[in-house]
Amino acid sequence: MTRISPAPFIKAGLDPMQDLSPLTSGARFVRACLRRPVDRPPVWFLRQAGRYMPEYQAVRQHHTLLEICKQPKLAAEVTITAAEKLDVDAAIIFADLLLPFECMGLPFEFQAGEGPVVHHPVRTVADIQRLRTDRAAELSYVAEAIERVVAHFKDRLGIIGFCGAPFTLASYMIEGGGSRNYIHTKTLMYRQPAAWRMLLDKLISVLREYAAQQVAAGADVIQIFDSWAGALSVADYRDFVLPATKILVREVQALGVPVIYFGVDTASLLPAMRETGVDVLGLDWRIPLDEGWRTLDYACAVQGNLDPITLFAEPELLRKRVHEILTQAGGRPGHIFNLGHGIVPGTPVENVQAVVRYVREYGRQAAFSPQILGGARG
Repeated sequence: MTRISPAPFIKAGLDPMQDLSPLTSGARFVRACLRRPVDRPPVWFLRQAGRYMPEYQAVRQHHTLLEICKQPKLAAEVTITAAEKLDVDAAIIFADLLLPFECMGLPFEFQAGEGPVVHHPVRTVADIQRLRTDRAAELSYVAEAIERVVAHFKDRLGIIGFCGAPFTLASYMIEGGGSRNYIHTKTLMYRQPAAWRMLLDKLISVLREYAAQQVAAGADVIQIFDSWAGALSVADYRDFVLPATKILVREVQALGVPVIYFGVDTASLLPAMRETGVDVLGLDWRIPLDEGWRTLDYACAVQGNLDPITLFAEPELLRKRVHEILTQAGGRPGHIFNLGHGIVPGTPVENVQAVVRYVREYGRQAAFSPQILGGARG
């Protein structure tokens, strides 16, 4: 039976009048996910462990990406190194969205310059029927890596597990990789809705167990990546994606952890995405943070949303952009500072570290308002 973990809620503390000054980074992060007052917004970064960091490049000289993912000691080392070097409030486990494919009987590989490639895409009902749902235990290496990270940080940092969302994983399966127009995915969606639902149901079955493994290992929060949801119209999202995503979100929350839901180019979808019932919605940089949060009626926490390419800017502009986002958040409980997408190769590490300093400088000033500390504003 899956363990229901109260740890995130114990870590966060639930008394809004408590003294906020001694908050650990882990408590700060989880409290923000739950829209509880904090001393300053927590900060972490999408793809904070990656090719821009020399320590990661050194590991990649001897191991492929999949080898790192599948060796818990290496995955934990990469996760810990990045979180400590950047001095962030949360560590996200080093893994890849497509790992569940292998246990479902759908092998894939990473090709230089091409990203992930599925050599036998899922295009027919027979293809979907062949997908396995009884081998999720084979993904336990991710949980083991989380256990190592938890043992290292204990309660000092928030620990984030993650998985792909049903639509995004289905699109990779059907297209055979990334896509510009998602023709095969949408054709299956439109013409064979029963087959589409069968595919999403199978993905949910595997993702449910995968997330449970991560929570049992000590993850405080699960982030669900719907990277390609921005390719959908609002009507298509509501008709073909929202019902399945809502099921997955609720089942992960039932494990006792908050859920972050993130997609790219999803400004038009935000109200519909909120209907999943998530605790935190990730905002990309295409919509101002205050506008995006207002669109959600402040009904959930938000994460974001610096343009990752701003990390190449001069310090003066970088500081200005960080301050603009924090000003837009207004000290309201429930803001987690992050990028609007992942850190890209070539990003200066010192600029990422500078953002953490700027968030601490400005964020602490913004947080200490009696009106804010009294609770969320409408």
